[in-house]
Parts: sequence; structure tokens; C-alpha cells
Amino acid sequence: MSALFTPIQLRGTEVRNRVWVSPMCQYSAHDGLPTDWHLVHLGSFARGGAGMVFTEATAVLPEGRISPQDTGIWSDAHRDAWTRIADFVRAQGATPGMQLAHAGRKASTRAPWTGRGPVPDDDGGWQPSGPSALAFPGLRQDVRAMTIDDVHGVVTAFRAATSRAVEAGFEAVEVHAAHGYLLHEFLSPLSNQRDDDYGGSYDGRTRLLLEVVRSVRDVLGDDRPLVVRISATEWTDGGWTVEDSVRLAPMLRDSGADLVDCSSGGNVADAEIPVGPGYQVDLARRVRAEGGIATGAVGMITDPAQAEQVVASGSADVVLLARALLRDPHWALRAAHELDVEVGKGIDWPDQYLRAVWP
Repeated sequence: MSALFTPIQLRGTEVRNRVWVSPMCQYSAHDGLPTDWHLVHLGSFARGGAGMVFTEATAVLPEGRISPQDTGIWSDAHRDAWTRIADFVRAQGATPGMQLAHAGRKASTRAPWTGRGPVPDDDGGWQPSGPSALAFPGLRQDVRAMTIDDVHGVVTAFRAATSRAVEAGFEAVEVHAAHGYLLHEFLSPLSNQRDDDYGGSYDGRTRLLLEVVRSVRDVLGDDRPLVVRISATEWTDGGWTVEDSVRLAPMLRDSGADLVDCSSGGNVADAEIPVGPGYQVDLARRVRAEGGIATGAVGMITDPAQAEQVVASGSADVVLLARALLRDPHWALRAAHELDVEVGKGIDWPDQYLRAVWP
């Protein structure tokens, strides 16, 4: 029996296997609306055997986009555009999930292949906002500190976005609280210098995330899974640590989260990150073992045997793949073959492709 291809039950939802698609920005939307590119991009992973297929970071407000080309779900038009994508993913046997996000101080940024950097107002950009008026190096330097009304508005926006995601047919939601974006910015003492209820102490800095999680859970109801992506460490002295993440885990669980997706970094420009195969797996292991919640491991997991070991060893409950799936959207089908998994046991081949099943 393959641990990687054992279904996982999260609340009332059974996901067919533990190979999940990590959110990957495509910088290809128009006014936040997904296009045929997103249908084919996400649909190929579902067709290729993945268990959960997450959308890219989908902004809950227009100013919460990372770039002007990011997807969003701040209107009913966005909901309607996402519906056919969720429907197609589900039709392939995968579980459609939406990652909801707000970019905070890292908003109004260029797509990677156009040079990163800030997008000025006269080129379609906007003034970013964050917990404090602290800019991220190399991006927009005119960051505005959010008011209390702004903060409360973020919670309302996540709630409304969740409602639209459910109406569009998504069966799970991931709250993006990692990589230096807004909710992570509030968590970190390096980017949050507020002296009100949403800053200062650990409880103050975690308040917004927990309010968002509770709001999202309230809309999702009892059956749909809620995942939270965190940067489990900032790899920087004085920043957010894995010990902070372990402490946060039961708070997330008690607020309605079912699984913590453990990434790292993104809030400090010069952090020394020990990048290498599976370099974040130990973060997932610690949060799972010490924090008492299911976890996902992500980051340079590329080989089927490696992914199998992550789950089989109890380091994490699922693995999330990104670049490996860009190189091979049928990674899950290939992995199942390499791990000797019988067709139909946590993996399904499209009828149209059955002639290609290995003998």
C-alpha cells in the first residue's frame, strides 16, 4: 500500500490521494478574471491524477493582488468565471480548492518575466497597504499603514470571497498567510510595528489571521476543509520562528483550520534559506508533531519515492508540488506507476488515456 496514494478525509470531504497542487501564480488574468489559460493549466493537473488542485493566490480585493495580472474573486463576475474551472477539476476526480489571498505591502508588483519590481500608478499600479508603513526592499516604497477599518474590511473581504468560492463550486479553501503577504506581515514582528490590538504581542500579531480563519470557517460550514498556508519560519533572527508556528497551530485548529501548509520565508529580502531537496519537510514534521494538526510539506519535493517517504514517515499528511508539476502535469500518474499503485486505488486515469497505462 502506498501512503502517498491513500485517500485523506478532511471533514466531509475525501481527497483521493496525498499529491496536492501547490498554488502557483500565472500572471495571466484580465481584471482579476481567470481565462482559458487557467482552465487548461489547472485542469491538466486534475487530469494528471492530483488529489487537491489549488488555484493560484486569488485576491479578495483588487488592491490585494500581487500584480495587475493576478486572479481575484471580489465580485460575482469573478465567481462566474471560476465556475467552469472548478467543475472541470471535479469532473476529473480531483478536489478543487481556492487559495484566498491579500498581497499587502508586496502588492502592485510586476510579473517575474517582466522584471519583478514595482508597478507605478501610471502603468496600472496602486499604493499598497500593510500592518505598518514599512516597504519591502525593491518593491513599492509608498506603503500605507492600514487603519482599524481597513483591517476589519480584510476580514469581511475574506468572508465574502469564501462565499463566492463555495458558490463557484470549490470544495476547499486555503488562506494564504505566508511568503510576506498581508496575513504573514501581521504575524511577523519584522513587518508589524502596530501598537493597537493587531500588533505588539504575539496575541496581537496573530489576531487578524485567527479572525480571518474563523470568518472563513463560518462560511465553509462543517463539511468543507480549510487549509492555512504559513511561512513556518523566516530564517532570520528576530523574525517569526518555527516555535511561533508550533504555538500557532492549535490556535488555527481551534479556529476551524484542518491542515497547515508549511512553507517558509518571503518576508525578509536577504534571509539565508538552506534551499535543497525537501528543505521544508522538517518544518511540517514539527508543526504536525508538536502543534497537533495535520500538515502539508512543500518545497523541492520532486521524486515519487521522496514524496512517498514524507507521508509514510509521518512527516506530513500530504505533499504539495509546484515546479515538478509544471514540468510534468501527469506527475501523479507517473508516480503511481513507479510506486506500483493499482489503477483506481487513489489514482484514476481518464478514459481517453487508458490505452497509455503501463502494462
